[in-house]
Amino acid sequence: MLQLENISVEFGGVRALHDVTLTANTGETLGLVGPNGAGKTTLFNVISGVVKPSGGRMMFKGHAVSGAQHTRARLGIGRTFQVPQPLHELTVRENLIVAQRFGSGRPADPTRIDLVLEAVNLTKRQHADAATELTLTERKALEVAKALATEPKLLMLDEVFAGLETHGKRLFMESLVRIRNQFHLTMIVIEHDIETIRSLCDRVAVLNFGELLAEGSADDVFNHPEVIRSYTGESKT
Repeated sequence: MLQLENISVEFGGVRALHDVTLTANTGETLGLVGPNGAGKTTLFNVISGVVKPSGGRMMFKGHAVSGAQHTRARLGIGRTFQVPQPLHELTVRENLIVAQRFGSGRPADPTRIDLVLEAVNLTKRQHADAATELTLTERKALEVAKALATEPKLLMLDEVFAGLETHGKRLFMESLVRIRNQFHLTMIVIEHDIETIRSLCDRVAVLNFGELLAEGSADDVFNHPEVIRSYTGESKT
């Protein structure tokens, strides 16, 4: 579904990504991991149109992609942000209406919004103030819901588990699996917790210093000597 070819990004002469080539296949969940500052969110920003790459090419569903964030959303690329960003002074439902209009360019579809609210377990909270009345888990769910409201085919999740305790993380992960199956999504997940990645993802890619260090099954990747060194500074013996 998604092909990235030799993607590079520089900020003021600082290399954030260098020749990253990566594929996300239709229907799979791809885990994207790496130390802080490795370039994971920058890569999300390239895919979603927030950042323009200095080199390389992106293909989505067989077509070259360019243009701003709203253009990508209307192609079927949705994403969350690491820090939940509800629209202030709007209810949960109104947040989804705004997201849906942004993503589709059409009037809001109440049926889709109802479906999304149910999928993320926010139906009973749809009239709550999104910025002041939600728990952390509910704000995380709203981030996912806003992305789902745009009717994506590719859903990118930027550290949606951060800050959740173990039980809450497990329930949220189960919810994401149901959502992936219900909406027939391809997913890319940025996450630091290795056990979460093992449980949720079909394949894993590792970035370090802006370069693709390894990709493959979780077992292969997390036993790769260079991956171990990038996290611990030591080689596996």
